[in-house]
Amino acid sequence: MEPLRSIERLSLNQITTDRLSMREAADVCVRAGVPWIALWRHKVADAGLAESKRLIRDAGLRISSLCRGGFFHAATPEARRERIDDNRRAIEEAAELGTDTLVLVCGPAEGRDIDAARRTVEEAIGELAPLARSHGVKLGIEPLHPMYAAERSVINTLGQANALAEKFDARDVGVVVDAFHVWWDPELYAQIKRAEGRILGFHVSDWLVPMPDILMGRGMMGDGVIELRRMRTAVEAAGYDGPIEVEIFNREVWDMPGDEALSLIKERYLDHV
Repeated sequence: MEPLRSIERLSLNQITTDRLSMREAADVCVRAGVPWIALWRHKVADAGLAESKRLIRDAGLRISSLCRGGFFHAATPEARRERIDDNRRAIEEAAELGTDTLVLVCGPAEGRDIDAARRTVEEAIGELAPLARSHGVKLGIEPLHPMYAAERSVINTLGQANALAEKFDARDVGVVVDAFHVWWDPELYAQIKRAEGRILGFHVSDWLVPMPDILMGRGMMGDGVIELRRMRTAVEAAGYDGPIEVEIFNREVWDMPGDEALSLIKERYLDHV
């Protein structure tokens, strides 16, 4: 397992420096020599779509993905339609920004019927895939750790994500491998191999022991127990050679000055990914 020797594939997922504005995040990437950035829709909304596009373009950065679409299931048909419409807007935003990947956090069940929620996810992706293709955007299904099934996503393993993605054309729908969410799975490496040709993104952070918070407890690479380099090697063997996003939900990281955070991210990325 060879170490990474440059940061040419390194992408700052914007949530890692959530306290920074769009302009500030772009500026720290430029100063750090980080070539990629992954945008979040709430940050794009804060800056404005046109201004976000201009800031990233003028900084010379490339956008690895837009997060997030999804959250498909709803209690009523009207609410479900509103969520589909929001996902349509997300596809259009991704295309306007110039990224070909919209990350899907598929959403929880509304109530206790998790099977119905999973059917809704499949139906929604089927409805959205033609629009995504027409805009040059792919839908990346990101499985979330099972502890998030009741709040954030009913797609919880890479195997589930693969099975869902395989129902659609690989030109339209793929998967996103986030180390934090899938590292524990005994089927992980078989499922990474199965995903060959459909991997649209690879996200890294670390699993701290003990975990300080269910949402805000992700660690900096090297501070936890995930075999990040082994996973990166497997993802590459499955054909993925795109940007590697550092995505860390952690208030201590958020509170770091941006340049300090980027310096540490670069160091840990090269040492552990």
